[in-house]
Amino acid sequence: MRKVVVMGGGTGTFSILTGLKKYPLELTALVAMADDGGSTGILRDELGVLPPGDVRQCLVALSRESKLMRELMNYRFERGSLRGHNFGNLFLSALEKSTGSFDKAVERASEILRIDGHVVPATLQKVTLVAELTTGRKIMGQGAVYEANLTKLRRISLKPKARANPKALRAIKEADAIIFAPGHFYSSIIPNLLVKGISQAVCKSRAKKIFICNLMSKTGQTGDFTVYDFVDRIKEFLGCDFDYVIYNNRRPSGWLLKRYAREKEHLVPTVLKKQKHAFSEKFIGGNLLNKKITLTRYPDLLKRNLIRHNPEVAARLIVKLLK
Repeated sequence: MRKVVVMGGGTGTFSILTGLKKYPLELTALVAMADDGGSTGILRDELGVLPPGDVRQCLVALSRESKLMRELMNYRFERGSLRGHNFGNLFLSALEKSTGSFDKAVERASEILRIDGHVVPATLQKVTLVAELTTGRKIMGQGAVYEANLTKLRRISLKPKARANPKALRAIKEADAIIFAPGHFYSSIIPNLLVKGISQAVCKSRAKKIFICNLMSKTGQTGDFTVYDFVDRIKEFLGCDFDYVIYNNRRPSGWLLKRYAREKEHLVPTVLKKQKHAFSEKFIGGNLLNKKITLTRYPDLLKRNLIRHNPEVAARLIVKLLK
């Protein structure tokens, strides 16, 4: 059975894992650990635990448990002192406290949810994402980095410097394919590569390296990026090239694009004329748009559920490349 590592964080990784788990693959979700927003951020501050949010999403994506159990893990309290918290986040934090280790907590949760595959934190250290601008300003925390204008970005790093989880390095070494899932560029994708040893392990690996490009760009950070620009920029952090790049070549409905434009996010253009020579057989285009629009009762989650990757289409393209 082919071993596939999926790197990233958030809903992009969830989508890719959801599609891939339908195939006979041994999946490992490698999760960035810089999240400090919402329920996760409160639990980090009040309990001193590692961030459970993105790990929870990966566990749910790979779970073979009942639909009720998966819904329970994603349930968000709406009232009282627990308002805003996900049950799954509380569950993982309680497991960390009771086992004395976040690593063991993830193992126990994996057993309870009967997941197909593995969920592995990129690091087991408590870290903060820091962006330094050329103006000298420092932006502390993943949430703040997500909201910031990074057009004058000089450097982005983790504080303190983080060592890779040995399980993460082993998974990368043994992988037949390493997938970089879509997600917010500087706060979800790049934090994995800031962990000491991760980039080096990926570049040394003989696995096929596949990058799945974002559908939308973000003004002030990746606003003028084409598909090629995304690849070029991530290579600066990774230190080596990809074997394949999967990108969307279809346009969503106008009303959806207008909705995202209000948040200063725009459709990633396929390619600029001057860059056409850079495209080769390694760039695989397809209609990656999910036709299903998932509405949510939570206003802060509505927008990011409108334009998403289609898990089945993305998975089919990936599996073809593994043959």
